[in-house]
Amino acid sequence: MLTVAIQAGGQSTRMGEDKALKSFLGRPLIQRVVDRMLPIADEIIVTTNHPDDYTFLNTSTLPTVAVQRLRIVPDLKPGRGALGGLYTALFFAKQPVVAVVACDMPFASPSLFEAAHRLLVEEEVDVVIPRPDEGYEPIHAIYRRAACLPAIESALDADQWKVIAWFPQVKVRVLTPEEIRFYDPSGLAFLNLNTPEEFAEAERRASGQ
Repeated sequence: MLTVAIQAGGQSTRMGEDKALKSFLGRPLIQRVVDRMLPIADEIIVTTNHPDDYTFLNTSTLPTVAVQRLRIVPDLKPGRGALGGLYTALFFAKQPVVAVVACDMPFASPSLFEAAHRLLVEEEVDVVIPRPDEGYEPIHAIYRRAACLPAIESALDADQWKVIAWFPQVKVRVLTPEEIRFYDPSGLAFLNLNTPEEFAEAERRASGQ
């Protein structure tokens, strides 16, 4: 059973507007991420500092069954960056395993999440996180709620900011670049959009799929 938590708490400074709500191929970018995650999610939550801006997700823009399992929740640790957002996601999740994805990842990979979920169960670990050549991708990773939530809370209480600061307290399985390429042959899963130019390029790529 899987909760998918979509993080929409960023400042979007370089974009100049809320990128989650910016039109991507004719609809809000976050809508695309929700649609990509629906097939694998028993529950979807959207974490945000501005819940009222996302109420449109609870309307007829989604199938009824999807609306019934989608919730919009406020950030419990505003100003604490990605680690605070991760804490919020795990706190509100109703399922024992949580997939966390950023709202600005238009090519977030359901197949990569499914593979990570299988590994978490089969290898009895607490975190499955991709580590491509550029480094860890904690906002496209899978977390076991019972083990990770108290570890993250301890890190926050200790005034730690690094999103993986608490990893020594849990069992972590790293997805290698080779494994990532197998499940995400396009190499686009972790592409996130921070500028209008990146946004336009991603639209071009998406329209060609």
